[in-house]
Amino acid sequence: MDSSPTYDGLPPVASSSSALFANNLKGLILAVASSAFIGASFIFKKKGLKRAGAAGARAGVGGYGYLLEPLWWVGMITMIVGEISNFVAYMFAPAVLVTPLGALSIIVSAVLAHFILKEKLQRMGVLGCVLCIAGSTVIVLHAPEEKTPSSVEQIWDLATQPAFLLYAASVAAVSLVLMLHCSPRYGQTNIMVYLGICSTIGSLTVMSIKAIGIAIKLTIEGINQAGYFQTWVFTMVAITCIIIQLIYLNKALDTFNTAVVSPIYYAMFTTLTIFASAIMFKDWSGQSASKIASEICGIITVLSGTTVLHSTREPDPPSSADLYTPLPPKIFWHIQGNGELGKHKNDDLLSADFVTVVRQDYFT
Repeated sequence: MDSSPTYDGLPPVASSSSALFANNLKGLILAVASSAFIGASFIFKKKGLKRAGAAGARAGVGGYGYLLEPLWWVGMITMIVGEISNFVAYMFAPAVLVTPLGALSIIVSAVLAHFILKEKLQRMGVLGCVLCIAGSTVIVLHAPEEKTPSSVEQIWDLATQPAFLLYAASVAAVSLVLMLHCSPRYGQTNIMVYLGICSTIGSLTVMSIKAIGIAIKLTIEGINQAGYFQTWVFTMVAITCIIIQLIYLNKALDTFNTAVVSPIYYAMFTTLTIFASAIMFKDWSGQSASKIASEICGIITVLSGTTVLHSTREPDPPSSADLYTPLPPKIFWHIQGNGELGKHKNDDLLSADFVTVVRQDYFT
């Protein structure tokens, strides 16, 4: 009588289930560790940026002194370790398990920023954080399954199809407008400028990194991909995009509250990456209406959370230069009004003593 083979005393079905559970557990641990490293890296980099800003020009105004700050490099190395852990996690567990766990980095950075950087997270900020996490999780869980290409040439064909070329051109145009027009004018006051650049460019970074990963994998398996020019094009695109992301992410961290930067960046980056992947790999074709509706609801939830977080951002303290800016024109008028002072002081709730002090101190 035939008997089914066993492994370590277990029947084949149980052995397969045990191996699957072990792989998922490894992926889970790596994904959680990745989120912890990435979340902590924001704090290290922020501390390094603050130290560099105290000694010279801040990154937010174009300074690069943070490159000489050891604490910033600790944050950079921590982020690299986290990204490597995240990459390895995909080797053991499915994307539907690993990707949503990236939201844990938001909680880690927000909690550490609250205690270490003294950046208070308001209750509505917590609600916005929850909305971002929930919306991004819904998007990821209902994201279409992608077909894995078997060569760099196949990815090149996908990257040069009209739909993705239009997306890439739109990303390039939007990024250039944000970098050349919006960044010098509104970068210091509107968080969406710097993070918009990081997120849009980041979606192209992921596509390029995926192509490079396939090239490395095929090369290890004995099919050399170094001879294809597409491999080097993807490599140059990835390097360029990563450098741009780092520059503007540093500016965002140096200018705005870390507890706000992390969730918005995660939400926008996740949404745009899924969108870019769906266009490039045509994964939305054949999806059910319920899944498409779920993705739209997830995007709306993310946008709502982003709005709540942005509205609860604490105003940054004014710099020393701001203390000596001219008084508003209305106060100039009252100061110059002389005989009309008593007539108009009630409208602006200014006492005569206050205006007298301002007149004497400001114009001497």
